[in-house]
Amino acid sequence: MVHIKQIHFEQLKEALVNSWSLQSSSKWSVDNRAKGQCGVTALIVNDRLGGEILKTKVHDSWHYYNQINGQRYDFTASQFREQIDYMDISSNRNEAFSDTNEHQYEYLKQAVQKYYTSEIE
Repeated sequence: MVHIKQIHFEQLKEALVNSWSLQSSSKWSVDNRAKGQCGVTALIVNDRLGGEILKTKVHDSWHYYNQINGQRYDFTASQFREQIDYMDISSNRNEAFSDTNEHQYEYLKQAVQKYYTSEIE
């Protein structure tokens, strides 16, 4: 069984937060960096850490996040002012991708990799 080390989790979260921009979501803003980033972020987390992609309704839209080794990881929960009532509905990469596009996904994937590379140098 794979265990996520806390340092790896924190490094990925830091890389994502520092990589989010208008290029990864048209809803991004300086005041709410996580806004609109859930689908693309769930895909990147799935790429790097595996696990499952889950979803829940927030307002009238699907919100995507991850579950790894039975633990919920929602890197974009901060976009909402209210607490999320998680439904933990099983989802998949295709559904999460419907919340983003190829350009946003490739941008965030490369930006996160670049962030990791710059941390090593």
